[in-house]
Amino acid sequence: MNRRAESGKLPQRRKFTSRPLHAIHCAGPERIQKLLARHGLGSRREIEQWIRAGRVRVNGAPAQLGGCIGPGDVVEVDGRRLRLLREEKARPYRVLAYHKPVGEVCSRDDPRGRPTVFARLPRLARGRWIAVGRLDINTSGLLLFTTDGDLANRLMHPRTGVEREYAVRVRGEVTPEMLARLRRGVMLEDGEAAFVRIVHAGGRGSNHWYHVVLREGRKREVRRLWESQGLQVSRLIRVRYGPVALPRGLRAGHWRELDEREKRALIETTKG
Repeated sequence: MNRRAESGKLPQRRKFTSRPLHAIHCAGPERIQKLLARHGLGSRREIEQWIRAGRVRVNGAPAQLGGCIGPGDVVEVDGRRLRLLREEKARPYRVLAYHKPVGEVCSRDDPRGRPTVFARLPRLARGRWIAVGRLDINTSGLLLFTTDGDLANRLMHPRTGVEREYAVRVRGEVTPEMLARLRRGVMLEDGEAAFVRIVHAGGRGSNHWYHVVLREGRKREVRRLWESQGLQVSRLIRVRYGPVALPRGLRAGHWRELDEREKRALIETTKG
């Protein structure tokens, strides 16, 4: 997901292919950012940034944030036209569970030429894969992808409080007082944070494994929480996102598509 850079500049414009953008099907009027996200053009937050930057037009006029569009409207994104058509049935969407290895980045294009998680995903005839959250280059484990930007937004939004579970190997002496502080909450540079649950999972000497749970996804939050206690994270693996666990036997760099039952469970999780 694109974010404003520290300098305050807007994200780089998407490089659309030369072929015309596909038609958008909808059953009736719907908020523009929600509809375009649902069809995989980007996450809802990303499309909101496009609207603020004047990159989206509706029937020849600049789009308004929160405005509704429906069948018959013509939408342009960076000058490329989308046509809205009536559709009675819900558009199908896909969700992948990907086992991210250490060494891959979560951006689509890396200026340093490092391998990206998107390179291993199956090609789509329409829309695009949207990552549900991010994992840093040194973190491995479960990363979800979907073609539904609105679902991705709901899964990531702090309001829904979807659980993220990690297996973490910590180097250093962990005391009961430290664990109590991490459960109660500590102040980080971007606000207070705490683990919902911490469970010891074994280890010896100065290296011990813990399973920890968060209900938000701030940058390097797991690592920063342990570092606030003077401890070092030597290995970090995401093992669960909401009801979806890292599939057993799924090798690093491989993916598995979720079935309808698993997708329904994801949607139910976002209803809080």
